[in-house]
Amino acid sequence: KVTIMTKGVSMLPFIRGERDSVLLQRPENLAPGMIVLAYVENRRYVLHRIMSVEGDKVTLMGDGNIAGVERCRIEDVKAVAVRIITPKGEIDCMSRKHLRRAAIWKSLLPVRRWILAIYRRLFI
Repeated sequence: KVTIMTKGVSMLPFIRGERDSVLLQRPENLAPGMIVLAYVENRRYVLHRIMSVEGDKVTLMGDGNIAGVERCRIEDVKAVAVRIITPKGEIDCMSRKHLRRAAIWKSLLPVRRWILAIYRRLFI
């Protein structure tokens, strides 16, 4: 296990870059909804959520993204986030509560642009 500081805004509102850290561990049994550290086609690492797993192909998307996905192979997923560490405490990424919130957030994709605009004005 290793803890890393996050960077960027692609995982808003669940993870705030340069404020929150994540506890990572080896990946096992990947499933939609999990937050993973993966090496993607542009030769870079991303910390994004799994949207789908089909065969050995994984589709990822950041919670703070309104369009665009990354694709990689299962073997390119290097770690899975098990905890988000914020100044206010820790969040279990594998809890039913967190995964339920992530599923609701995913369903809001059509209006995510406006929600994120309000969030950024209020909290960043």
